[in-house]
Amino acid sequence: MLQARALGYSRNNETLFESLGFTIYPGQNVAVAGRNGVGKSTLFDLVLGKLAPDTGDLEYPATWQTVYMEQEVEVTDRPALQFVIDGFAELRKVEQQISKLEEEDFPDADQLAQAHARFADLGGYEIESRAATILHGLGFGTADQSRAYAEFSGGWRIRLNLARALLQPSDLLLLDEPTNHLDLEAIVWLEQWLSRYPGTLLLIAHDRSFLDQCTQHTLYLSSSTGKLYSGNYSSCERQRAEAISQAQAANAKREAKAAHIQKFVDRFRAKASKAKQVQSRIKALERMQQSVSLAIESPYSIAFRNPDRVSNPLFSLSRLDLGYNPKNLVLKNVNQSILPGARIGILGENGAGKSTLMKALVGELPATSGSIGQGRHAATGYFAQHQLETLDAQETALHHLTLEFPAWTEQQCRDYLGGWGFNSGMLSRPIQTLSGGEKARFILALLAAHEPAVLVLDEPTNHLDLDMRDALVHALQDYEGAVVIVSHDRTLLSQTIDECWVVASGSVARYTGDIADYAQAVKSAAAQLTTDSAPETDAKSKRELRQARARQRESEKELRAALRRAEKEINKYTEVLRELEGQLADSEIYTSMPADELDALMARAGRYRHRVEQAEEIWLDLSSQLEELG
Repeated sequence: MLQARALGYSRNNETLFESLGFTIYPGQNVAVAGRNGVGKSTLFDLVLGKLAPDTGDLEYPATWQTVYMEQEVEVTDRPALQFVIDGFAELRKVEQQISKLEEEDFPDADQLAQAHARFADLGGYEIESRAATILHGLGFGTADQSRAYAEFSGGWRIRLNLARALLQPSDLLLLDEPTNHLDLEAIVWLEQWLSRYPGTLLLIAHDRSFLDQCTQHTLYLSSSTGKLYSGNYSSCERQRAEAISQAQAANAKREAKAAHIQKFVDRFRAKASKAKQVQSRIKALERMQQSVSLAIESPYSIAFRNPDRVSNPLFSLSRLDLGYNPKNLVLKNVNQSILPGARIGILGENGAGKSTLMKALVGELPATSGSIGQGRHAATGYFAQHQLETLDAQETALHHLTLEFPAWTEQQCRDYLGGWGFNSGMLSRPIQTLSGGEKARFILALLAAHEPAVLVLDEPTNHLDLDMRDALVHALQDYEGAVVIVSHDRTLLSQTIDECWVVASGSVARYTGDIADYAQAVKSAAAQLTTDSAPETDAKSKRELRQARARQRESEKELRAALRRAEKEINKYTEVLRELEGQLADSEIYTSMPADELDALMARAGRYRHRVEQAEEIWLDLSSQLEELG
């Protein structure tokens, strides 16, 4: 088991942990939660031995294999598939040992046989197939697997680092923000993978739905200590809310917050039709009433300023083609409108064109053909990760805000940023010293201070802690303008959007269900459900089935390619084995050949016999998978 006893650690005269204690048993999946800055990543470094505690102990069995998802890895030209396998250091070491022995004129037969046995025990003959499966689940196509690691962008490199961690055998797996650069499809796949993981998992993430799916215990860190709760993150929140409610008497602030949330429940109930997405939003808002006490404890008090006037429609997209090269369009024939007060979630796999659509809306990408009609009163507030690079890293957040709003006094600027979680110390620090979450909060604060008619938000929650995500939900609900948002956070989407647009196969289409329906469709497609699972008369189901069939065709294509590779290996190994067995069939060889050479020849024949058997097993397994798809 993993056990902390009276653990203490300080950094830069700041106490992160004081008398922290917990016990995590083998096989438990544990969320490590808490606000930004409480020491979640530091705790990982203590577990890994990168840091030493000031006081107390942190122990787990020496026999445990511990694997950590690295955030940064030295850039290399290794192909993606080989890069992922390289993380399995013990397997690579055995491979090198085999290669070195085989290069010798007279290798030690016993050593060679033992090395091959160890290679087989480590799963070396199936390792490429396993690595390819993980890469496919994380969104890499077959062609991507042979591309050099250096050719991928930062987000895709993080995916490769994650694949590398998942491939390695481990007793203790530590994942720090594994979903930050994943689309919803890859997140669903990862949830299913982690649900089957047999070891002990420590998981840091700011995606409530993901944590709920993947963990059964929650270590919540706060005030230099922590408490291990039984149950997923939502259960932890309920238990914390109950404790706070019992410890605090009812007061005017709590009543005001409850009334604020109730206002939204009443507002949407009054407008509610039979539309499923409206009903689901009411349910989501009603669930928020259970966590009023937690909302009171939040350090954030944020709001988006409402527009004075809005056009109708705000945007009108007609026969719109978009792309970065006229000969290679990303989206074709887009016909959509954005009306005042719209709440639109943009869904689809990474690379499908979601960010392309967002850039077109804010004028960063001109139309290849067709038109983007924007109303006179349709000012946009745009959030995207690349905007962080536009900030002057040497200046402070306070300086940036005073330049943006010269009419505001310094105290007004300080008060405003204080609501976004910036204390006086943070306001005096250069932008470059702020964390990713703090920089993201500042960009949101800048655009919220204006009066946009439309908020265009491209993955606004990356690096934001759960408290800030909750505050963002409340602010978006209070905001009267339109919202267009790309996010992989299902909890945030379910509480803020009324309609979904799906970007897939070069087109943009309205989705008739809600975010829960879409997530279930993704899960069903990943599980390759048969067409009997949905009625043919339902238009939404037909579209989902077409998407599932497209995925099935891609799977079939990859399986057939893998079959061809397996057949080539069988033929190659069989040819070598036939030659070796031909030599061994000659009776004279047993009297004329030196004993050590004869042993080496027999060992080599045994090795190739094993390779043929392994290749045939892979071929049979692939054939069975192909038959199941057919």
